[in-house]
Amino acid sequence: MNRYIALQKIISLGSFSKAAEEMGYSQSAASQMIASLEKELGVRLIHRSRYGVTLTLEGKKLYPKIEQLIAAYQSVIEKSNEIKGLETGTIRMGTVSSVSAHWLPGVIKEFQKEYPKVEFVIHQGDYSSIQEWIKNGTVDFGFINPVASKDIQTEEIKRGEMVAVLPENHQLAKEKILTLDQLAEEPFILLEEGNYSEPLEAFRKAGLRPDIKFTIHDDYSIMAMVEAGLGISMLAELILHRTNYKIAVRHTDPPVYRTLSIGYKDKTLLPVAARKFIDCIKKQSAQFL
Repeated sequence: MNRYIALQKIISLGSFSKAAEEMGYSQSAASQMIASLEKELGVRLIHRSRYGVTLTLEGKKLYPKIEQLIAAYQSVIEKSNEIKGLETGTIRMGTVSSVSAHWLPGVIKEFQKEYPKVEFVIHQGDYSSIQEWIKNGTVDFGFINPVASKDIQTEEIKRGEMVAVLPENHQLAKEKILTLDQLAEEPFILLEEGNYSEPLEAFRKAGLRPDIKFTIHDDYSIMAMVEAGLGISMLAELILHRTNYKIAVRHTDPPVYRTLSIGYKDKTLLPVAARKFIDCIKKQSAQFL
């Protein structure tokens, strides 16, 4: 399994040398491991260039299966450790950017005070990709809107508000509260969230269709585009903490909320480390907007 784990580390870090250093190998040893794996599989997995390391077309097709294989192997190791009474393991989770950037680090820090040997593998995505990762075993659990989930179990964590974001000098910035009718008339930058969008659902319920000019997967890119005057948007209030973009933030009437839950296939089958971390999340959910 070391060869597969080495491949995963090389791809995540984008470098043979960085991966080798983190895993305690020499760079030549890491290269030999990948060469051996490619020979066994009969396909070339990695393309090297001066810009870094990327998967080949064949590698991209195999990589999801490789991640599942690694996850299954780590699950066996964790279960073995659990049987032996060890508080170790790897927690694999899927999360949206607002959670991973502004709330998750504090929860992890608190958790590691009691369980310092537990490792984390965090995949950042949207409601669709996170749900797929849960189903195929890439992650143990993930943050997801329960309305967007299907065929997985969910446990509500917190309900937070979504707010309007617009340039500081925008004419609507003079208003304290903005209506959905006002927002629908402006060029709109939509956050790509997969198979469900809280703002789009709010507009739909109000009988409105926003003037969508851009659809982007990254909150921070949206804030930069709003700052540049390319449009307005609606983002989770949580993502707006500790940002220095020159943007105005306004509540809406009616208010738009985002409900986040922990999603998993079967909680009873989760590794012990994952179950304990979910308990830690629930204890600290009061801080979660």
